[in-house]
Amino acid sequence: MGDLSGKTVLITGASRGIGASAAREFAESGANVVLLARSGGAIGTLAREIGDSALAIACDVSNYSAVEAAVQQGVAKFGGLNVLVNNAGVIEPISPLITSDPAAWGQVIDINLKGVYYGMRAAMPVMQANGGGTIITISSGAAHTALEGWSHYCASKAGAAMLTMCADKEGAGVGIRAMGLSPGTVATEMQREIKASGINPVSAMEWEDHIPPEWVAKTLVWMCSADADEFVGQEIALRDEAIRKRVGLGE
Repeated sequence: MGDLSGKTVLITGASRGIGASAAREFAESGANVVLLARSGGAIGTLAREIGDSALAIACDVSNYSAVEAAVQQGVAKFGGLNVLVNNAGVIEPISPLITSDPAAWGQVIDINLKGVYYGMRAAMPVMQANGGGTIITISSGAAHTALEGWSHYCASKAGAAMLTMCADKEGAGVGIRAMGLSPGTVATEMQREIKASGINPVSAMEWEDHIPPEWVAKTLVWMCSADADEFVGQEIALRDEAIRKRVGLGE
C-alpha cells in the first residue's frame, strides 16, 4: 500500500461508516487525518481514539466557507494537504419524484454534489501550490443507473462523477490525481435507511449482501499509491474482482 507517513488526509463524512473506517485505515498507514462531519461528537471521539495524528472539525460540507476554513485548519495543524476523500453523502428522504419535497431534494444536492465541489475548490489550490495531491470521490452505481425513489441521489452522484473527470482534466497537469470509487453496496447506516424505504430492488437486499466498510477504506488507501496510477481520471468499481484482488481483499 505504501507508507503515508507525514501525509495529511482530509475525510468528509468521517463520523461513521466508510468515513470512520477510512480514518482508522489512513491513520494506521501513518497519515495525519482531518475528520469532518456536521456534528463534532462522533468525530471527536474518533480523533481521541486515533491520537495526536487526528484533528476533528465540525463542518457542514454544504457551506463553502466552512469547508475552506476546515481545509485551512488542517493545513495549519499538519503543514499541508495531500489527500481529499469526498465521502459525505446522504440519501434521505427517499421519495418518488411526484411526492418529493423540493427543499429536502435540494438539500441532498447541496451535500452530495455541491459539497464535493466545495471540497475540490478548497483543496485544489493548496495541493497545486505544494506540487500535487490525490482527490478521491465516493461514487455509486446510482451515478450511472436510474433507481426509483432516488432521483436526488442519482442526479447528485452523476454530477459528482462528472466533477471528478473535470478535476482530472484540469488538475492532472499540476500533479493532482483525481479518481472516483464506486464501492457497491456497503454495510452502513445508509443501507438501513434504504431497507426501511422498501423502494426499488436495493431495498430488498439482505444485510449480508453488503461489503464491510473496511474493504472500502483499504481500497482508498491503495488508491493513494503508485499501484493505482493507471486508474487516475477514472472511476474504480469495487464490484470488479480484479480490483479486489489488486487491493488484497477477501472473498
